[in-house]
Amino acid sequence: MTTLAVIGGSGAYDLIGNGLLSAPVPVAPVATPFGAHSPVFKIRVNGMEFCFMSRHGEGGYNVAAPFVNYRANIWALKELGVERIISWSGPGIINPSFEVGAFAVPHDVIDQTKSRPSTFFTGGGAGFIRMSDPFCPDLRHALLYSLQLSGAKNYHEAVYICTEGPRLETAAEIRLFHSYGADLVGMTLVPELFLARELEMCYASVCYLTNYAEGICRRDYVKGELFEGMQTPEEKQTVQTAMRALPAMAISALTAAAGMPRECGCKDAMLRYKKRGDLPENWREWIKS
Repeated sequence: MTTLAVIGGSGAYDLIGNGLLSAPVPVAPVATPFGAHSPVFKIRVNGMEFCFMSRHGEGGYNVAAPFVNYRANIWALKELGVERIISWSGPGIINPSFEVGAFAVPHDVIDQTKSRPSTFFTGGGAGFIRMSDPFCPDLRHALLYSLQLSGAKNYHEAVYICTEGPRLETAAEIRLFHSYGADLVGMTLVPELFLARELEMCYASVCYLTNYAEGICRRDYVKGELFEGMQTPEEKQTVQTAMRALPAMAISALTAAAGMPRECGCKDAMLRYKKRGDLPENWREWIKS
């Protein structure tokens, strides 16, 4: 049974094709109450096996963030035996002190999504759980350790605000999000991290910073390019270098975490409901489709 997983964001499938994730073995689709999940591979590195899920599909960015089947994805990983998930994401920068091409490990999140199914508990009274640490603190420490070893420029804390998409945000929205205290803006971590917590899985994310959000700095509109001019050629190259470093960074963090017991609160997120008999031990019986 594989207890570790990486969920790769934009460009994840390309990294497999380019050989940056060695010898991936496709995993047969898992039946879920919520339909089809994103592609999953088994990968073995230095004697450690983990699942790798390509969040956006098998051809780069086949499925935009608002249309990812997050519930099916997390269910499938749980069914495969996964207990710890490290994801990656490429958000824009709201905090002007952050640099394009650097990394950040979010410690908190603001949910600005609008229409995504965000819970497994659509019936009954479960799911009322605390979010003092939305991201697993133990996995965050493993990621920070990995970043420190790599020598890459990184930020140890960041507030990530998740928008609905698929459009990018307006300058007025970014000003509002800045007033909230957000450092980064992206479209993928919600409801992924909340669903993982509901199934008592550890979840943390490493972000590679792709561009300054609308209005943070002056950029001319450029037709027919990714971000339509919000990214300079130099920044594009820096971001590509950062993306190529992601697999090794995620694997390093999983390796650090794998030898440690799960002492965080993630594994007991639903304990209150189990203690009073609202939820059985078999997690599959918790779910209402």
